[in-house]
Amino acid sequence: MIASFLFDRPRIPAPLWARIAVPAILAVLLAAGCWIFLAGSLSNWSAVWPYRAVFWSGWLLTIVISAAALVLSSLFAVVLALCRRSTFLPLRSLALLYIEIIRGSPLLVQILFFWSLVFPKFHFDDRLTAGILILSGFSAAYIAEMIRSGIESVGASQLESARAIGLSPIQTYRFVIAPQAIRHILPPLAGQFASLIKDSSLLSIVGLGEFTLAAQQVNSATYSTFESYFPLAIGYLLLTLPISGLARLLERRFHYET
Repeated sequence: MIASFLFDRPRIPAPLWARIAVPAILAVLLAAGCWIFLAGSLSNWSAVWPYRAVFWSGWLLTIVISAAALVLSSLFAVVLALCRRSTFLPLRSLALLYIEIIRGSPLLVQILFFWSLVFPKFHFDDRLTAGILILSGFSAAYIAEMIRSGIESVGASQLESARAIGLSPIQTYRFVIAPQAIRHILPPLAGQFASLIKDSSLLSIVGLGEFTLAAQQVNSATYSTFESYFPLAIGYLLLTLPISGLARLLERRFHYET
């Protein structure tokens, strides 16, 4: 009976107002419950409040870093994915080597390596640009494999049909491969974008004044550890939840019957 209730019943699409109102009400109730609990058990919020400008500036810088890294990593990932599928062996091998090295080493080590060894060789000391480039290169390796797997998920018969009706390679990618590949890669892509936003916190190690460094500075000044890092969690949630919601909307947009 439970299995019938969970799997056999047809799913009735909820109206738009319900899809907006229900999550909003649940979020408000959860926030109210957390506030009641925390307000009664912690008393150092007054020590953290004067530093709200520090949190705000750090959060805005995190938005700038994340937005720039999302765009750059996506563009670089498309190039990497196409190189991975290239018939030119050196190019394909070079792309594979880059992807495996980046995915097989910690982001923290990559940040220290590029900032301490690579960028100084070119007399480059712009922390913001360096952080965006490092984060973009790291995320692009993961996104490239998602794109490649999405492209390869399209059946060979469809590609043969596209060639049979005279579509060029660009038209084949645009009208046949891309719509189906996007549907397959959207869920992992949304997760990777959310991870990229959270991974930007590691850039605090090079002194970039983003959200995490702001929380660390407030904690050092007030000795209120939880009160300093709790806004950090809320701030990252405000950035990652819209990505998940947008991914679900796009999944419905690109849903096609088999």
